[in-house]
Amino acid sequence: MAQSSPNRRIRDQTDLDWGLQQLLALDPRLEPIASACGPLPLRLQAPGFAGLSSIIVSQMVSRASADAIWGRIVVKLGVSPEPADWLALDPADIATFGLSRAKAAAIQAVAEAVTTQEVDLIALAETEADRAVLTLVGLKGIGPWTAEVYLMFCGGHPDIFPAGDVALRAAVGHGLLCGERPSIPVAAQEAQAWRPFRSIAARLFWSHYAIMRGRSGLPV
Repeated sequence: MAQSSPNRRIRDQTDLDWGLQQLLALDPRLEPIASACGPLPLRLQAPGFAGLSSIIVSQMVSRASADAIWGRIVVKLGVSPEPADWLALDPADIATFGLSRAKAAAIQAVAEAVTTQEVDLIALAETEADRAVLTLVGLKGIGPWTAEVYLMFCGGHPDIFPAGDVALRAAVGHGLLCGERPSIPVAAQEAQAWRPFRSIAARLFWSHYAIMRGRSGLPV
């Protein structure tokens, strides 16, 4: 039987649909947005090195660019690269992927941390969110956005709102705040109304962004 706790992890579409029902009961202002968006995309990934690396790739670039870069990595290393695969690469191979120097360094640092058992990414995906974020941002090149998106899409955490995401804030502004994109603190404060379903709200507003701009705002 599916869990009914507010802390229920998002494991499948049933969990996501249930969470949306709870969110709309909590904040009826979101009902017109949800009606326009239709079913929310799940887009879960397996936790681990490959999942976190793909999220690093997607930082600050379009979905199309991220997919193209990740596609080159997959061609070289397979669909689910392991840390050892990355560490065995020649720098000349890494240069062909189209990664920025900072992103390549971040993936390298993650691969080294996993290999030396400094961090267990699979266990972290199941860890309480605040503690997991602190551990992840301790890794070179991993900021709050990357950590939060990893926990949402690789760990299924139900109550995370990556307020630093520009598309997410633009959608909140368009949907609720007369079109003005809020600052990070204002967006984070607005999201307090959606606890403990902030991850559902984030998916809803990313879907709203897709309608606004005609392209996906999802970070994965």
